[in-house]
Amino acid sequence: MTRRWWALGALMASMLVLGFDMTILNVALPTMAGDLGATTGEQQWMADAYVVVFAALMLPAGLLGDRFGRRRMLITGLGIFLAGSVVGALADGVTCVVAARCVMGVGAALVMPLAMAVLPSLFGEPQDRIKAIGIVSAASALGMPLGPILGGWLLDHFWWGSIFLVNIPMVGIGITACVFLLPETRDPSAPRVDAVSTALTAVGLGALIYAIIEAPGRGWGDPLVLAVLFTGAVLLALLVLRERKAVRPMLDMSLLRQRPFLLSALAATLVMFVMAGLMFILPGYLQAVLGNDAFGTGVRMLPMMGGLIVAARAGGPVTARFGARATMSAGLIVLAFAALLGSRTTVDSGYGFTALWLSVAGLGFGFAVVPAMDAALGTLPADRAGSGSGLLMTVRQTGSALGIALLGSLLAGTYSGRLDTTGVPAAAADTAGDSVVAAHAVAARLGAQRLADSADAAYVHGMSLVLLVIGATALVSALLVGAFLTDARQGRSEQPDVVASPVDA
Repeated sequence: MTRRWWALGALMASMLVLGFDMTILNVALPTMAGDLGATTGEQQWMADAYVVVFAALMLPAGLLGDRFGRRRMLITGLGIFLAGSVVGALADGVTCVVAARCVMGVGAALVMPLAMAVLPSLFGEPQDRIKAIGIVSAASALGMPLGPILGGWLLDHFWWGSIFLVNIPMVGIGITACVFLLPETRDPSAPRVDAVSTALTAVGLGALIYAIIEAPGRGWGDPLVLAVLFTGAVLLALLVLRERKAVRPMLDMSLLRQRPFLLSALAATLVMFVMAGLMFILPGYLQAVLGNDAFGTGVRMLPMMGGLIVAARAGGPVTARFGARATMSAGLIVLAFAALLGSRTTVDSGYGFTALWLSVAGLGFGFAVVPAMDAALGTLPADRAGSGSGLLMTVRQTGSALGIALLGSLLAGTYSGRLDTTGVPAAAADTAGDSVVAAHAVAARLGAQRLADSADAAYVHGMSLVLLVIGATALVSALLVGAFLTDARQGRSEQPDVVASPVDA
């Protein structure tokens, strides 16, 4: 009994690393854009390279854990993540950063699904499992506010590569905890990793994300954008067809026929879509428009993280009393309200108004994602915990990648379309259109305050439009969950054959 809670501490350490790194990069993007001359599209790739690889490899990663040992693969993933962090610290250009983020994505793909996969085995009782999911989610959330604060401090005192080095001690703690505290679990009868399906997933997602990121600059009607978009869609369709015909599929489509799993996974994916997009656009506003340094930007993101942690801790008791459907719907409605409130932000709003709607957004996110994860994981058979959680995490991270790509592209297109570069030399105007950070650098060099003011107004307008899309997405998600999701407790009573059986740790 005691050991399983200590084992949970090992999972917390592993998840802390992922949450830590995700937000460090977001806060660093404006600084890296200035130092590396990165456009908005290149910033999207620095963020999305990690998430695309993460999403593409989680399914095979879950199967590797099932077959060869979840603890072993979890430790391997942390080691790969460490190697990527070292490469990132030594990078000297955008391409090197993207490559490092890809390596880190490989490691994270092993860590995330396997950390979640062992929860049904460790905690068979629903109340204990909900509590464990809340604790693991809170650990990941705890890394999110710590990342910007420590990362901001590092950026103010050292070079931007130091944000990667800070992962080293955290990964060391995670590996040590897993070695000594986490029991080994496996399912040798799990399907073998399908190299073709893995390639279809990686290339299909990569092509789709590439087209979405390049579209604002090239135009949605550009032949290359259309060709790559079509190629990505075809490859993903071939993946689904291949997996439906497989005897032991890597992508278990039968899980998607279970309404609680499908709708819970969909809700978690849409929440990650809006939150990833929000986390991408916030640093540019806080740093470039409001004029905060990197450390100040990290501190000012705390209200959202505080709300998220509070909701993650309270999610278990609230779900136990009111049910997953009511809790998820309420959380999504709160998230929609926060986004619509945030869309009223203006250049002159100041930080107080931003802190208000960020706090509300964090609460909505926490109350939506914890019961969604529990409802989905609670339907998985114990012998498919790795592959099932891999599928769940794959669609979640795909939502994150699409959130950064789609919402980032919407922001980039709106910003460049509204930026007033009248009187600015053509070359400088092109540079200013790349990002709000670049516009401020050009304005400072030319002494053109009018350009800086126009850039701020254009960025805030784009952010407001993104927040409107986020609000609408969250509201639609709430309606879908409220109308169609079977209450988790009822679903388990109707489907006892898919409840994860308790395994003594």
